[in-house]
Amino acid sequence: MACPPSHLPPINPFGIILHFMMKKLLGVLVLCVAVFFAWHWFSRLGVNPAVAPAAGGPPKMMSLPVKAAPARREKVSAKIEAVGDLLAGESVVLRPEIVGRISAIRFEEGQKAKTGDLLVELNAEEQRSAYAQTQAALNLEEESFKRIRDVRAKNLVSQQQYDESLARLQNAQALLERDRVRLARTQLFAPFDGILGLRQVSLGDYVSPGQALVNLESVDPIKLDFKLAEKYASKVAKGLKLEVSVDAWPDRVFRGEVQAVDPRLDEATRTVKVRARLPNPDLALKPGMFARIVLDLGHLREALFVPEQAVQAKGSTSMLFRIVDGKAVLSPVKTGERRSGSVEITEGIKDGDWIVIDGQIKLRDGMPVIQLKQDAP
Repeated sequence: MACPPSHLPPINPFGIILHFMMKKLLGVLVLCVAVFFAWHWFSRLGVNPAVAPAAGGPPKMMSLPVKAAPARREKVSAKIEAVGDLLAGESVVLRPEIVGRISAIRFEEGQKAKTGDLLVELNAEEQRSAYAQTQAALNLEEESFKRIRDVRAKNLVSQQQYDESLARLQNAQALLERDRVRLARTQLFAPFDGILGLRQVSLGDYVSPGQALVNLESVDPIKLDFKLAEKYASKVAKGLKLEVSVDAWPDRVFRGEVQAVDPRLDEATRTVKVRARLPNPDLALKPGMFARIVLDLGHLREALFVPEQAVQAKGSTSMLFRIVDGKAVLSPVKTGERRSGSVEITEGIKDGDWIVIDGQIKLRDGMPVIQLKQDAP
């Protein structure tokens, strides 16, 4: 048997054991350093790291970090939102009352008209002739009555003859008034100040009674009709201020006030009809426009608001997550007025509730959460 070379050092079992223990200690030290930095990082975020389940116990659900903010109560101006339609302040369609042929059109489409302006004339030759004939008959009856009256003063004619002459005179006067009215109906005048629309006839057209000729619209001020739910019937009154926006002018807000409230509710819809008036000096608003309305009820009220991003729509229901005992609780809510960046909650939460505003995409009802530090709103 060969002997080991004499130049190799003898093996030291204690050194081997010491080397092995040093490596283990180094690994433990590295692990401790890693745990320290992880704990420090979580502490800076304001969260508590999830605690490992006890040995042999059921595994705990991992807590999800979320941002939250408290629901806050504010005093706001009591307002109602509605939609409505713009109507002309005054509107009429000019229509003839007699048959005839149009002999003159004395307006241009789209022009302004003043009260009493002559707009359309019908051929009036027949009416003038009838008027002249009736005038001549009246003149004859007037002279005849004068003679009868003078003779009657001398008792040379009977009372019956006098009465008959007076009746003929009065009949002739009535016939003349009738023909005067018929002659006047051959001319159509503007009944109020306004803007003329597009004419429906041409020069020389033969028109019949009631046929549309042209529309006349008064649009300054302009009317606004809208409906409100029955619960607002006792709150809306004449003189309340409102703001109006229309699609044609997205960057403008028009202001007016309530003019009248219908005393009768619509039985089918249980709504009350409201009419307002808006100044329209530049004629920007047109009859028939769709209007969005914000009606100021004229007093302050308290309302509960949460950040807008906290509310999620699930079908026709609005939902949000409340934080209760460290868990996310999915809660249905009813919303009210919307403001820049926030929404009113009328039912479902109370003042001071903490609401998840970021991180709710991965949340489930009842899931543990870790609330990140959030600056006060």
